[in-house]
Amino acid sequence: MSQIEEIQQEIIEEFEFFDDWMQKYEHLIELGKSLPKMDELHKTDENLISGCQSKVWIFGSKVDDKIIFTAESDAILTKGVVALLLRVFSNQTPQAILDAKTDFIDQIGLKEHLSPTRANGLLSMMKQIKLYALALS
Repeated sequence: MSQIEEIQQEIIEEFEFFDDWMQKYEHLIELGKSLPKMDELHKTDENLISGCQSKVWIFGSKVDDKIIFTAESDAILTKGVVALLLRVFSNQTPQAILDAKTDFIDQIGLKEHLSPTRANGLLSMMKQIKLYALALS
């Protein structure tokens, strides 16, 4: 099992602990609060994710053959979603990111419990992470 798969499995087990979606939303909000502040220099139009209901910036840089992502959002729930994605994909090699499946999103039921615009934003965030991996590989 790859490191990414292990992290995804941890997230799946974490979300199974909660009984209903209100508790899962609260957990996402807490995860968002733990997201480190993004350097203002990276809050550019180039790093702004299109297709999101709220503003989301994702920036990736390569350090020792791994990509380190930072991100920020102006919405608390979206911040939690992006915190989940960074937990999975940050500090991984470009190839590991490109090879990774993202079905953990469906397994925790996240996509089906987001509004259509937020679900579209989630797909846009994942696409941007994969594009960084491609560009930095």
